[in-house]
Amino acid sequence: MTQASRIHLFARIVFGLFALYVALLFLITMIPTAIYVALCNLLFREPQRIKMILKGYRVWMYVFLPLAGCPFRISGKEHVQQGGPFVIVANHRSFMDILVMTPFVPGVNKTLAKKEFASIPVFNLIYKAGSVLVDRKNPASRAKSLEEMKHVLAQGMHIIIYPEGTRNISSEPLRSFQDGAFALAIDTQRPILPAVLLHTGKILPPKAGLYFRPHHIELHFLPPVAVEGLNRSQIGQLKQQVFDLMRDYYIQHEQTHHH
Repeated sequence: MTQASRIHLFARIVFGLFALYVALLFLITMIPTAIYVALCNLLFREPQRIKMILKGYRVWMYVFLPLAGCPFRISGKEHVQQGGPFVIVANHRSFMDILVMTPFVPGVNKTLAKKEFASIPVFNLIYKAGSVLVDRKNPASRAKSLEEMKHVLAQGMHIIIYPEGTRNISSEPLRSFQDGAFALAIDTQRPILPAVLLHTGKILPPKAGLYFRPHHIELHFLPPVAVEGLNRSQIGQLKQQVFDLMRDYYIQHEQTHHH
C-alpha cells in the first residue's frame, strides 16, 4: 500500500466516523427544533408564523454548524437589506446549502423545495414549514408553486430558489439554470438577488457515501439585478446574465479562498 493510499484510507475512516457524529448531532438538535416548529404552526398565522420559525432555525444552526466543524461567514448582507422582497437565487452543491441559506438570509423568506423530502418523518415538519413544495415532474404542481411564490412575494417575503434545479455534482462551477426563478421575477417585477455559497461541496462531496469533512462555509450576497420593464421573451437573456455573474464570482472566490 502506498503512502498516499494509506493517507486516503485513514482520511476516509476519520471523515466516515465524523459523519456518524454529525448525523447524531443533527438528529439530537432537530427534535427540539421540530417541536418548536409544531408549536409555531399552532400558535401563529402568516407571516408571523414563518418569522418565528426562522428564528428557531437560526438558533438551531448557530448550535449545529459550529459543533459540526463548519463555522460560517456571511458577506453582502447590505444588498438584501436595501429594498426587496427579492427573488434570491443560489448555487447548489450540497445539502448543507439549505441549512445555511434558509436561516441566514436577512428578513423573512420561504424556499422553493422539492416534494421528495416532505415524506421523511419529523424532518418533514421542519422541511415543509418554510417551503413552497413542488413536484418538478408535474406541470400542474409547477404552475401551482409559481402562484404560491407570487403570493409569498406579495406578502413581503423573499423567495429562495436554486435555479440549477438539483445539486450540481459535476466539476463545472454551475449547472445550467432553469427558467422558473426568472419567470417569477419578470412576472412580479421583483429584482433578482444572486447568492453564492462556497465550500459546501467539500463537506459532503457527491457519491462519497458516509463522509463528512468539516470546513468553513461562506455565503456571499451579490448586488441585486433589476428586472423592471423586462417581459417573458427576455427570460433567456436575464437567466444568462445572472448565470455569468454567479459563475464568474464562484470561480474567482472558490479558488482564492482555498485553505
